[in-house]
Amino acid sequence: MLNFKIKKLDIFQSYFFGEVEFREDPYKINVQNQRRGKVLKLPFEINPKREKVLVRITGPKDLFVEDYLPYKGESEWLEIDSDEITYFLADHQDQLDTIEIMYE
Repeated sequence: MLNFKIKKLDIFQSYFFGEVEFREDPYKINVQNQRRGKVLKLPFEINPKREKVLVRITGPKDLFVEDYLPYKGESEWLEIDSDEITYFLADHQDQLDTIEIMYE
């Protein structure tokens, strides 16, 4: 499992942009709706055994949202394209602090 700490996540017109931290390294993050389909891209390569991986964003007091997203390879940023996650962030933007990526 990969754990990213959310450092900053700002809302723009129809997406979120900010910064996360993984093992003390900073990365940019972009979360948007799935106009190009559901997508997960990471700033480094992983080799999941299944096509889809579980992406869960959590906060205090059992607050969370999750979605199964197809891993689409490496990118400069952490990219999450999911309607469920984007809409949940719009209502709980400042209440979430961790992104978990679970894969086999």
